[in-house]
Amino acid sequence: MIGTDQQTKEALLALCQHYVQQRIDTAKEAMQAVQESANSESKSSAGDKYETGRAMAQLERDRHAQLLAEAMKLNQELSRLNIDKPYDSIQPGSLVITNRGAFFISISAGKLTFEGNDYFAVSAASPIATVLAGKKIGDSATFNKLTYQILQVV
Repeated sequence: MIGTDQQTKEALLALCQHYVQQRIDTAKEAMQAVQESANSESKSSAGDKYETGRAMAQLERDRHAQLLAEAMKLNQELSRLNIDKPYDSIQPGSLVITNRGAFFISISAGKLTFEGNDYFAVSAASPIATVLAGKKIGDSATFNKLTYQILQVV
């Protein structure tokens, strides 16, 4: 049976935080690896080859910096969630149980598994969350030609 209590919401939040931390760590490690590679590039190489290598390393570092910035933004979104209060209607921080699955309105972290049950962490701005927003127990919403019956909101 799918968990619908405060402990489940706390566990899902922790899984989202772990997901974000992994993204932050990966981006930082990649930036460091690119920097180390650029620093070890031999300056005695042919001039153009050296400059091209440095430019490519800078582009790669910039790409990882962008990924890091995105992960930090997700981290901020998580810190603003209030999962401690019970919700009557669907909004950020709520756990929604439907006839077609369970959704944790938080960040787009995809499928999370807790105690053998699958939950989908979705951003409040995601299409499914937008359709579900404001709905209450007993309401239904249609998304991608499928009807989602709201069974529980925590």
